Amino acid sequence: MAKTEAQLVEQIITDYFDGLYAADVAKLRNAFHADAFLKAPGLRRSRDEWLQAVANRPVPKHEGESYRFNILSMDVIGEQAMVKLECPLFEKFYIDFIGLLKENGQWKIVNKMYCDIAQ
Repeated sequence: MAKTEAQLVEQIITDYFDGLYAADVAKLRNAFHADAFLKAPGLRRSRDEWLQAVANRPVPKHEGESYRFNILSMDVIGEQAMVKLECPLFEKFYIDFIGLLKENGQWKIVNKMYCDIAQ
């Protein structure tokens, strides 16, 4: 049975969660469009700048962190989607807004806005 568009978007988000947890840069690179930007208050990074930071930080899976990621909401309208996520990592508790577009038959993350609400 063919997957629905919402299921396809959810798979990209699962890949994003798994990539964050294991610091799997290849999996994360595949989930994001090449021109994606990641934006937090006072911080802007390209996909590749962010992936370099992920590659150089401790790996949550190896540090014994719990896998506590969660989808809070998801809207899929045509070939665009917006997903709100909980992404606890180490002492931080991020809320991410992930924007996705379906282009050339594939869903990719094109934008990530995030902030740490545990501050």
